[in-house]
Amino acid sequence: MTGNGSKLLHKRTEFDNWRSLTMGIYMALAGYAVMVGIPVISTSWVNNLGFTEVEVGRVAGADLGGLAIGAVISALFVARVDRRYLAAFAALMAIAANALCIFYLSYEATLWLRLMAGIGSGIFTGIAVATIGGHSRPAFAFSLELFAFAGSQGAELKLLPYLTIEGIYMVLIATYVVGLLFLSWLPRRPVYKALDVEIDIAEAGGQHHKEHRHVPAYVPWMVLIAIILTYVNIGAYWTYIELSTVDSNASPDWVSSMLWISSVFSVIGCLFAVLLSNRYGLARPLLVTLVFQACIVLMLVFDINNATVAFSMFFFNFCWIFVDVYQAATIANVDHSGRFPAMIPAAQGLGNFLGPNFAASVLAFGLGYDGVFILCAMASIAAMLVYLYIYLMLKKAIPALADAP
Repeated sequence: MTGNGSKLLHKRTEFDNWRSLTMGIYMALAGYAVMVGIPVISTSWVNNLGFTEVEVGRVAGADLGGLAIGAVISALFVARVDRRYLAAFAALMAIAANALCIFYLSYEATLWLRLMAGIGSGIFTGIAVATIGGHSRPAFAFSLELFAFAGSQGAELKLLPYLTIEGIYMVLIATYVVGLLFLSWLPRRPVYKALDVEIDIAEAGGQHHKEHRHVPAYVPWMVLIAIILTYVNIGAYWTYIELSTVDSNASPDWVSSMLWISSVFSVIGCLFAVLLSNRYGLARPLLVTLVFQACIVLMLVFDINNATVAFSMFFFNFCWIFVDVYQAATIANVDHSGRFPAMIPAAQGLGNFLGPNFAASVLAFGLGYDGVFILCAMASIAAMLVYLYIYLMLKKAIPALADAP
């Protein structure tokens, strides 16, 4: 409830069904699997295939850029085409691309095949996020997704280092095969298609009435821009965090263990994200978190050792979950058609494409990993400034939406 006595209303639909939510969550985990495994996969590309650090940035950028392209495709069709057919097409594309990567291991072939795999995963993930975003309590739904994400992230980062690059591709294939078996759980079409919200207004005499408010189109678009900036930080950080410690004071075994142990810490982030959003809304905790995340990354500019690596990885994961819950729920609050929620992986993928490529360019210019981490911090602060502008504008236009949980 905002200071003027208004609050955002949500209605239950078929997207609140446990099968729908479970399927959406599983599809998101499958679609984001490469993004989660990038720190380990990047190292595997170097050790098993002989790729250079710059080539790793380009291949990772192609994979995650493909995620963005696929999510854009998903957004174009998710409100108009049967989602089960669209998801099946995406899964088969990702399966084929990953299978071909097993046989074609050159840098050029891998670059184009990872782009193809990324497009398939982007379409798959876009449908997943649109499905989760259709829930009547989007912050709760996305916190469940990210709770599962935290567990799968830890398992993935623990398992993948023991596999060859071919084994990693086989794991990715298996996740899509399982998804195909449960497509009947996926709702076929959205319930609402307008960019409107319903507000409960408290009157002076204690009575209530409902009003429909149209949400300006700039709101979801600006949130997507902020997501891109946020994931420039995330993409660059996760691509190079392990490689940046190779010639540092940090122990390689310690860094490897921190990659998966720290991911479990993000589970705590899910709990705190929901508790804080229920009390303070989505926007204000998000602004603070983005500033804190910038500080966490900048810390590595001054020294990289066991203590700073552990602190950075633990709290980066913690903040990552915070940011994801709030960003996704903000868009889901204003658009139930699935079109803008489906664009979330596109924004994430574009940021993840730009991040590794910007970081690779920083390294190519000889600025070192200090330059990479400064780039990460700048991107996080830029995202915070965009959200601050959105929040201030909504406080004037639709206060209930500005402070919505």
